[in-house]
Amino acid sequence: MEAFFGEVAGAVDAALASGERHASSFSAEETDFVRMNRGKVRQPGHVEQRYLRIRLIRGARHASHTLSLSGDLAHDRPAIGDAVKGLRAALTHVEDDPYLLLPSVVASSRAVRGGGLPAAGAMVERLLDAATGHDLVGILATGPVYRGFCNSEGQRNWHAGTTFNLQWSLYHRADKAVKSSWAGFEWSDAELTARMAGAIENLALIARPVKTLTPGAYRAFLTPAAMQEVAGLLCWGGFSGRALATEQSPLGRMKGDARLDQRVGIAEDIEDGVAPAFQGEGFVRPARVPLIEGGRLVGAMVSPRTAREFALAENGANGSESPEALAMEPGALAQRDAIAALDTGLAIGNLWYLNYSDRPACRMTGMTRFATFWVEHGKVVAPVDVMRFDDTIYRMLGSHLEALTAERELILDSDTYGGRSLASVSLPGALLSAMQFTL
Repeated sequence: MEAFFGEVAGAVDAALASGERHASSFSAEETDFVRMNRGKVRQPGHVEQRYLRIRLIRGARHASHTLSLSGDLAHDRPAIGDAVKGLRAALTHVEDDPYLLLPSVVASSRAVRGGGLPAAGAMVERLLDAATGHDLVGILATGPVYRGFCNSEGQRNWHAGTTFNLQWSLYHRADKAVKSSWAGFEWSDAELTARMAGAIENLALIARPVKTLTPGAYRAFLTPAAMQEVAGLLCWGGFSGRALATEQSPLGRMKGDARLDQRVGIAEDIEDGVAPAFQGEGFVRPARVPLIEGGRLVGAMVSPRTAREFALAENGANGSESPEALAMEPGALAQRDAIAALDTGLAIGNLWYLNYSDRPACRMTGMTRFATFWVEHGKVVAPVDVMRFDDTIYRMLGSHLEALTAERELILDSDTYGGRSLASVSLPGALLSAMQFTL
């Protein structure tokens, strides 16, 4: 695939006319998808796709075109030429872009991560064997994903990552199920066995009579999977340089006196994530961009356009200025001791349907989901009916934060809309002295 990308880059270069430049991005994947239901394989499939986004530039004018590629340059070269011709005609109808910013230096790179994973069939066989006797529903996505960038100045960036993303639920009845996920670059039968054992243990717990709680504040422990939803909502404009500059960020109060707990540290950690170390316009991403340190907002994700418009320093952010490899610093609480430390309260395995109930105050609301349990004196006693929380990040990760777990979990984005996502988060669990529930 890398050799094909080099040929494509050459084809775009050859299609240019005098005075024209291009900045083009390439994405591809070779993915095995397997869907399972009732403990059996229901829909195996394989997807191979390649896309090229060409941005043609003349002076301060630019226009872009995305096309699907066949993988055979003899067929793709004419399509690339036609795309460039169409963009050339379009440039006569567009105005100069005052915020256009292009890389000032050529910074080529190459990174290849992962490989050596078992075949998809072997992964599924081991999963289903581990879940024998249980009603399992799930999906596996595995295989290499590719990203590339090329421009007319000769810059070439290549990124290949081979990962797996496995998600499954053990179903009990009605809306009662235990959801689990596991993803990464390396497969381990022992790790799968341990995770399945934990899921089966929780499945037995949700078979107990349900406890219904009244609205109010409860001590809570959020697993990394639950924290993923909180972090995902924060990434929705929270760390955006543009949103902070225009007073639209939900973390805008942190530009003033608002603070999180001093143990909270958050960064864009490309080095330990899955995303490429370059973005679609050719800007190189630093290995690490600090966003929150010691509970204080210290940085932002700044795209090239935002950098030009607001006189900021770009740091390789994408156009949406959302982190693609967000990492939160761990704490000192051992994961195995979390339920004991909770003592009495809610152990929350998953959250969903999160949104802002008061964006300027960074107040968020959402629902508990799947395995959420009531704990008394460090022992799980009952599953809990679905509840709605409504609380601010300044309490959840601020005044009400008691501890963060020493272990973190790498969670890959499961989005496959148009192609597999390369975004990820690395998060600890969080113990809260109080979390507000309204329903």
